Amino acid sequence: MRHNVMGRKLGRSKDHRKALFRNLATELFRHNRIKTTEAKAKAVQPVVDKLITLARRGDLHARRLAAKEVTDPAVLQKLFGEIAARVGSRSGGYTRIYKLGARRGDAAEMAVIELVDQE
Repeated sequence: MRHNVMGRKLGRSKDHRKALFRNLATELFRHNRIKTTEAKAKAVQPVVDKLITLARRGDLHARRLAAKEVTDPAVLQKLFGEIAARVGSRSGGYTRIYKLGARRGDAAEMAVIELVDQE
């Protein structure tokens, strides 16, 4: 039984899943919006929210913790500069997910995950 076991496995090993979340989070911060499957969007949402919370803290330790997850230094700079300032005093809920329907090829449920308070 999986009582109180959090997270989705997504048919991947732990390392592959962690790399997937890093890449999705980095691309979300780079483009402010990405289109992916609904399961991946729901799985990466808590990771992104935690990274934005670290960026709101803004100290050196938070920057180093976020640098372990965000793979591009320019995107890390954008996260701590532009995105952290944009969310301001919002106490959570930095992302939203829109469902798009089934993908034509394999009928996978697609979704758009985006940052709130974007221009």
